[in-house]
Amino acid sequence: MKPRLLLFCAITLALAAGGGGYIYQTLYPGPSAATTAAPAAPTAPQSDVQTVNGETVVSVSQDVQKASHLEVAPLAFATVQPDSTAWATVVDLQPLFDLRNRLAAARADLDTLTAQAGNSHAQYERSNVLFEDDRNVSQKALQDSRAVMQADQARLKSTTAAVSGLEATLRQQFGDALASASPTSASDLFQRLSSGRAALLRVTLPAGLRDAPPARITVDAPDGRVVAATKLSASPLADPSVQGIPWFYTADRALPVGTRTSAHVPAPAPASRMLVIPEAAIVWYGGQPWAYVQTAQDRFTRRYVPAGSDSEQGFLVSAGFQAGDRVVTQGAQLLLSEEQKPQGIATACKDPPECDD
Repeated sequence: MKPRLLLFCAITLALAAGGGGYIYQTLYPGPSAATTAAPAAPTAPQSDVQTVNGETVVSVSQDVQKASHLEVAPLAFATVQPDSTAWATVVDLQPLFDLRNRLAAARADLDTLTAQAGNSHAQYERSNVLFEDDRNVSQKALQDSRAVMQADQARLKSTTAAVSGLEATLRQQFGDALASASPTSASDLFQRLSSGRAALLRVTLPAGLRDAPPARITVDAPDGRVVAATKLSASPLADPSVQGIPWFYTADRALPVGTRTSAHVPAPAPASRMLVIPEAAIVWYGGQPWAYVQTAQDRFTRRYVPAGSDSEQGFLVSAGFQAGDRVVTQGAQLLLSEEQKPQGIATACKDPPECDD
């Protein structure tokens, strides 16, 4: 009996120890349950915005730059010819074509009457010789030939005056170059104008260019493009609303008649070298243009671009930037947005205002 009693006591003690351990674990859980829970969501990375020497500096990690497809490009010099702005008006060509057609018809009549007057004059000379030679023709025949000759000469004189008047009108309205090109049926200038491959411009140049108007200028088209134009001749008619020296130019493409636009006229001053900031690098803040320059791998400085420095090449600057400066050409607006975010708010929310509650 004694061995069985001992065995029973051992089993009872083992069961009691196991039950006590279970009760202790239930009432007093260990740290593993709390520590093994899912980790807290990481806070969204915050950019660092500082003001250094009066310039705003945004720090963005390279990982964020790559994810945002941030691109930079070095600044380079470009040769810039100084220019001034003038007014240009697209001239209606219908009066020019009408005058040219009338002039062509008058010249054709002039050629016909010139030949006719020559024939009638020769006929009168023959009749006169025959009349003087023992009156081989009647006096009436001689008088008739004289009348025909005089009538042809009168018509020739009238037509000559008409041609001269049309030439003068053409020259007074459209200048020497177009007046000189009008007699040529195969004129390349008129072919381009009539086919719509060119447009006639009246450009009012500054008074300082009276003696040396540039051979080539550019004008702003209504679609925003820049169109080249070639000098023709001085314009006899001026724009009454603009003071200056009027000249005719031909644009290299058709433009709507009556359009008033800006012309960019090269100045006599020598060309200069200036840095060109691409338009893609410009962000507008406070009504002024700015550009971000990468000053370190993860640091970007916002710098002011002087107003009025824009051109067809980009924004031209001579101060505030240096050759080789790496400006942000893609993602500059993202940097500006990052700069404007409230700083120093640690939150796991994607949008801090959502955490107000």
